[in-house]
Amino acid sequence: MSTQRPPNAAITGIGVIAPNGLRADAYWKSVREGLSVLDGITREGCGHLPLRVAGEVRAFDAADLIEERFLVQTDRFSHFAMAATVLALDDAGLGAAGPEDAYDVGVVTAAGSGGGEFGQRELQKLWGQGSKFVGPYQSIAWFYAASTGQISIRGGFKGPCGVVASDEAGGLDAVAHAARGVRRGTRAMVVGAAEAPLAPYSMVCQLGYPELSTVEDPRRAYRPFTEGASGFVPAEGGAMLVVEDERRARERGAEIRAIVAGHAATFTGASRWERSREGLAHAIRGALDEAGCAPEEIDVVFADALGVPAADRAEALAIADALGAHGTRVPVTAPKTGIGRAYCGAPLLDTAAAVLAMEHGQIPPTPNVFDVCHDLDLVTSDARPAELRTALVLSRGLMGSNAALVVRSGGDHAR
Repeated sequence: MSTQRPPNAAITGIGVIAPNGLRADAYWKSVREGLSVLDGITREGCGHLPLRVAGEVRAFDAADLIEERFLVQTDRFSHFAMAATVLALDDAGLGAAGPEDAYDVGVVTAAGSGGGEFGQRELQKLWGQGSKFVGPYQSIAWFYAASTGQISIRGGFKGPCGVVASDEAGGLDAVAHAARGVRRGTRAMVVGAAEAPLAPYSMVCQLGYPELSTVEDPRRAYRPFTEGASGFVPAEGGAMLVVEDERRARERGAEIRAIVAGHAATFTGASRWERSREGLAHAIRGALDEAGCAPEEIDVVFADALGVPAADRAEALAIADALGAHGTRVPVTAPKTGIGRAYCGAPLLDTAAAVLAMEHGQIPPTPNVFDVCHDLDLVTSDARPAELRTALVLSRGLMGSNAALVVRSGGDHAR
């Protein structure tokens, strides 16, 4: 029986399409400075809805990165994912696969809502003009797996491919899925999530979430861990990563940005936030165990930060439960309060921020939050310099999923 150790799963590329930046460097600059870009929703057809504030991706032109023949087949959520993939592959120094290595690269994405804008447009044609006016891509563009399919087709990637549909926490589950693929022998995986939940149809679907904030002041609409917490605001966008076999990545001269060290997930039921305390703590312990990481080795926590008082309390207690005394001392941050929660894309953006924070030795602040009412060392007004080797990223979904991811610094460079 072979005793060879499975390869480490290394993050070598990061691509970001977010409300506060269309590349990883622009995203990091905004996150580090604690900028809030939450604002009134400007998307057509949404002005009469009670949801007033969100994080919109503006000044984004998918045609700058993606060929027209792919754009006409896909929804905005896939445009974000494909564009972020181009950026991640470029960052990793990888291109499209050729016939000799097509099976060496796989793709996995997470999706929470699918292509609502494309679907709404085509259904309006169906009922307003008739079936002859509905395009053939209606059958695929809305589908949760559309981004995985289009990324793999465009890149010629024929390795293990899949889509994770396990709530917002599925973003972290997808990273773990990619890491397992690498450990089982796949050379590289393209992994991530991007969402586009601000079309009228998609927004109406979200109005049933009691956790959604309808506060009209962008400065007060999303303030987790405070007495004024009133729910979360949604966001567009997300991030894609390139995850590779560390040894093979080093052999080709790639920069090792971070190591995916550990992950675990649990399920505690929709909107049962008190129960999420136990489930999230169990996920944290599982991720630490897989990473071989002691609680005191965690240098920073990127919180889920839902903005619902019961959920915030459960998360603060879960961190303390899992990390012990270290749980009240470890710095905690939630940069998503400046851009909104991009559903499955949110934990991918947090993972990207965690890697960038370790590279730059700075913990980004939590915008719009200054009056913390929980026993957390929440970083608020300014970025905090720190030596960061290990980060813990947390995520929970509205339907009850909980996930934790441990990432370690690449350790051989600084950007």
